[in-house]
Formats: sequence, structure tokens, C-alpha cells
Amino acid sequence: MSSTRAGKSGLAAESQKKIEANFDPAEAVRCLHWIQLITNTDQIPSNVESIDGSHDNFFRILSDGNILCKLMDVLLPGKINWGEKTFQPAKIEAMKIMRERERIAMFTKLVQECGVPDTATFPTESLHEKGALNLAQVCNCIRTLGIEAQSKPGFSGPDGYWPRKSEKNVRDFSEDQLKAGQSVISLQYGSTKGASQAGMNIGKTRSILD
Repeated sequence: MSSTRAGKSGLAAESQKKIEANFDPAEAVRCLHWIQLITNTDQIPSNVESIDGSHDNFFRILSDGNILCKLMDVLLPGKINWGEKTFQPAKIEAMKIMRERERIAMFTKLVQECGVPDTATFPTESLHEKGALNLAQVCNCIRTLGIEAQSKPGFSGPDGYWPRKSEKNVRDFSEDQLKAGQSVISLQYGSTKGASQAGMNIGKTRSILD
């Protein structure tokens, strides 16, 4: 169950359509398959060809936050306390919605502990409120999480499922090399390599009459 915003109209509606158009079903399948491989959840088919990557199905599987929390429980053991009220069934609809949102927020907080930058996460509304969904943003977050997770020592999931994380190209320079670099005059600092303005006439010259 998710919360629902009032329908958008005008420019807001057009903007929402463009956001939803960025959703890639093939990327959604890739994200769901990776989650299944990590969590072994039976809510996602183990056969990748059987996974429905449609916008509606992706939303249906992930919008209550449970599977995402199971994912983080595997990647960050001990960070999820399943005894918390957040994971208990709720009889009141408003309470159920609140707990779903809490679980999603817990996921976006924990992914940052895995190395996902804040700019690659998403607001709760992007996965929970119809009328404000941005599932492409959710896919991007899961993809970034996968790249970060597989780069960590001891990662037991599928190696190389996502692109390799770029490694820093650290270069060590000797003291002599650093001093030599300081003696070079960059063209940014006004060097003209020996050129001058001698002999140049800029604009109309002035005539001098005897």
C-alpha cells in the first residue's frame, strides 16, 4: 500500500510524465534480479527471464520497503532490528503507510553507510507516493549501491554484476619533481613566450603635420 497525492495538472503533470518516461524496464529487471540474488527472496523470480520489469510491478515489489531492508540486512549485518515497530504489522491504514515510509527512509540512510552518495539516493516520495514517483531514481540508487557493495572486501554476492567502481589513480611525485613543477610559468600567468607588441598599430594612427 502506498500513499497517493492529488493528481497533478498543467506543467506539473507534464513534468511528471517526463520523469516517468525515464524509467527503463530493462534496468528495473537488472535491479530486481540483483536483489533476488542477494536476498534469495521468493517475491522476485529467481529466473531473470521471468522477472516483470514494468513500472507497476517494480513499484509493487519495492514500495513497502520490506525487501529493500532485507537487502541492507545482508549487506550490513546487524543494522536492521526486525523487532522494531517499523517492521510489525499495522491494523490502521495510516499507521501502515507510515511504517512503509519509515522502512524506505531506513534504506536510503543505510545505503549511504555502504558508500552511496546522498545525491544518488532518493526521497521517500519517489518510491511511495503515486503522483510523485521517480522509479528511475530508485533504479539508479540500487545500481550505485551494487557498484559500491561489490567493491567492498568480503562481498559474497555476484562479482562483476555491475560495472567496476573507478579506482583512484594516485601518483607519487618526488620532491625534485614538485620543485621543477613550481618553476614552470603557465600561460595563465601572462607568459607570451617572448612575443611582444612592438611594431603593432592598433586602431587609426594619428597624422603629425609640420
